[in-house]
Amino acid sequence: MTASPSPASPSETARAGAPNVGRTLATSMLYTIVSVAIFGIVFPLVIAGIAGLVFPYQAHGSLLRSGTTVVGSALVEQPFTKPQYFSGRPSAAGTNGFDPTATGGSNDGPTSKALVKRVKASLADLRRANPGAGEPPPELVLASGSGIDPDISPAAAEYQIPRVARARGMTDATIAAVVRAETRGRTFAIFGEPRVNVLELNRRLDAVAPSK
Repeated sequence: MTASPSPASPSETARAGAPNVGRTLATSMLYTIVSVAIFGIVFPLVIAGIAGLVFPYQAHGSLLRSGTTVVGSALVEQPFTKPQYFSGRPSAAGTNGFDPTATGGSNDGPTSKALVKRVKASLADLRRANPGAGEPPPELVLASGSGIDPDISPAAAEYQIPRVARARGMTDATIAAVVRAETRGRTFAIFGEPRVNVLELNRRLDAVAPSK
């Protein structure tokens, strides 16, 4: 006749059912380290490497150069104030605008007095700089959502043709031809709207007839 095992004491039962806190903590830390290494270091480096090989221009910031000097990025608007250059949209990015490290709009609504004041000032500046050109397209007085949108519509570029032509001593037709050459269509023929990159347009103008 075999003897039945003696029942475990309550303390032994509690110890047997309790989780191993040290092992659980070590496993959690290991998973965290592995996840950070794979998804925070290895994966971004692999994707960046593939992008640099397949799309080197885009992966390195779509930088535009004059010789070896970087003059800007095709993705980032910069201000042009001289009459011989086309200008882009107003900017609310950063304290003084056009700050790629502080992109964003002003978030001012249509009832904002500050917005109305800025729009009126922009309208006055455009009318003074482009006499006889009529009313400017709305985009030339309203900032983009990012504040650094590098493109304007063909209509916004055409509005500025007479001023640029006068400042460069060229005909409107010559400047218009440059604008048409720099006008891009919809992406894949269906996405977005036709657009003109202001920096690339001004660079082409300088190539055709260097600014004085």
